[in-house]
Amino acid sequence: MVQLDFGAVLSQWPLLARGVAWTLGLTAISAVLGVATGIACAWARVHGAGWLRWAVGAYVELVRNTPFIVQLFFVFFGLPAAGVKLSPEAASIIAMVINLGAYAAEIIRAGIEATPRGQIEAALSLALTQMQTFLRVVLPPALKKVWPALVSQIIIVMLGSAVCGQISTQELSFAANLIQSRNFRAFEAFIIATALYLLLAVGVRRLLNWLGPRFLFGK
Repeated sequence: MVQLDFGAVLSQWPLLARGVAWTLGLTAISAVLGVATGIACAWARVHGAGWLRWAVGAYVELVRNTPFIVQLFFVFFGLPAAGVKLSPEAASIIAMVINLGAYAAEIIRAGIEATPRGQIEAALSLALTQMQTFLRVVLPPALKKVWPALVSQIIIVMLGSAVCGQISTQELSFAANLIQSRNFRAFEAFIIATALYLLLAVGVRRLLNWLGPRFLFGK
């Protein structure tokens, strides 16, 4: 009969706490930069010049049709061949931003293209510039329409950060793997890690659903 010993894992709580902190930190930075990248790419795909639309479209399709772990390895192992050396944490953030930016671009573009044409024409008739119209009239309601999908994508990226432990980023899965390598309690370690990921996903989703209406697009 299997004897579970969660105490052997929970006694390593400083490692788990650091893993949770790193996971949240990576998610927070990549969410801000990734959504900003997605907004810029969505604008480029809708309003940009032909060559810019093509370039952004190629970036979006490349990222959406390749595994995240391949993108991560390219950033961490590939860029040093070009003379760009990155720490595991910096490489993880860059890979997560690149990944989230591509998915966010298509999500936000759907919201932008759903904006009524008359609303845009009304803004231009009030002497607003195209950029002012985009930032004040088009973007807020577009974000409101797609916010649930965007939040879900941020959660997916946060959970995907588990593979960043493969390059020694000290996030939650790295902590769980380190603990089980010390006490050989792999089953217990990853049960606890699973529970923590679940709590993080629920908590971050609720936080983002609270932040969006208050700071980005109004109620």
